[in-house]
Amino acid sequence: MVPVSPFLLPAVPQPLSAPLHPVPVLETARLWLRGYYPSDFELHLAMCQEPDFYRHLSPGPMPAEEVWGKFLRTIGHWTLLGYGFWAIEEKASGSYIGSIGFADFKRGLDPRMDDVPEIGWVLAPAAHGKGYASEAVAAALAWGQEQFADARTVCIIDPDNTASLNVAAKFGYREFARSTYKDNPIVLLERPGTGAA
Repeated sequence: MVPVSPFLLPAVPQPLSAPLHPVPVLETARLWLRGYYPSDFELHLAMCQEPDFYRHLSPGPMPAEEVWGKFLRTIGHWTLLGYGFWAIEEKASGSYIGSIGFADFKRGLDPRMDDVPEIGWVLAPAAHGKGYASEAVAAALAWGQEQFADARTVCIIDPDNTASLNVAAKFGYREFARSTYKDNPIVLLERPGTGAA
């Protein structure tokens, strides 16, 4: 008889109805920030095909394989680093409308910002102009201030993305450099912790 490894999974595992990773749920007046559900992937993939969504992120629609990889990478941050991205759910409709969170993408940018929590947010075009980004950023930053002992956080934004630059400025992010990422210009912004000199 061949011994069976306790590490083997069933041949065809069933999708989960809730996330396995330990993600805190944050609530705002109009939003839930929660862990991803498997059903969020198709909705996120559809968003990544809309020009108003990807115009500041990529040169064209994102293929499913790339979106899936990013989806898994942001989820994996929670397990490995204790922080990551949340799915943004609109309370009134129960709809998945985007994502927000912190990551360490090891981008290798100059100037260096690896090992510093990098905040990012993306919303479906239908959710633009409603103040949802500000609401979600406020909740994520409140959580991050406590988790990161009020340390410095950073973000990168396309210089033509005025809406996101305005949201970042509203929460105290200031430009500290300009660089390129994947052959595209970016603005690097930082928000020092309140304990910073």
